[in-house]
Amino acid sequence: MSGETRRKKRIGVLAVQGAFAEHEAAFARLGAECFEIRQGSDVQACDALVLPGGESTTQGKLMRELGIFEGLKALVDSGTPTFATCAGLILLAEKIVGEERAWFGTTPIVARRNAYGRQLGSFNACLTFEGVGEVAGTFIRAPQIESIGKGAEVLAQIDDRPVAVRFRNQWALAFHPELGVDDRIAKAFLESF
Repeated sequence: MSGETRRKKRIGVLAVQGAFAEHEAAFARLGAECFEIRQGSDVQACDALVLPGGESTTQGKLMRELGIFEGLKALVDSGTPTFATCAGLILLAEKIVGEERAWFGTTPIVARRNAYGRQLGSFNACLTFEGVGEVAGTFIRAPQIESIGKGAEVLAQIDDRPVAVRFRNQWALAFHPELGVDDRIAKAFLESF
């Protein structure tokens, strides 16, 4: 492959609310080119999509109001690799405990909002992430994965409960790997496609 240059992977990052800038910084450190998705015209073909942590209800409402919900769901449905953390996990979940409807509903998991406590109950935990090894997980008002359905594979656990799963093109994490300095999980995601 001498003389060839590898094209940078283009990552679309939902940027209406939440920790989108931290994701952009992590993927940029790994050599990816990121662009922000803030309105309908920003939704375009990309190598991967990031759904950041934040407040899922706010993100969901803004996606609908800004005309980007259907376009983003179509990207996920079409097989675009999708990396979702915290609120992003809730956006992907097939079912949310106590709620009648889901948002994208594309990952066969049941999620419970804020199951690990309020903002003051935030914590860090050491966990083993499949294919990566020992990592620190930052949990901030994190959702809990109550159960997983057929085809979903557990990538990491705490106390025998899944905190990260992969389903086809979708990675859903209850914690925030983008808030630390260890980019190995983001790197593993980039190398998966």
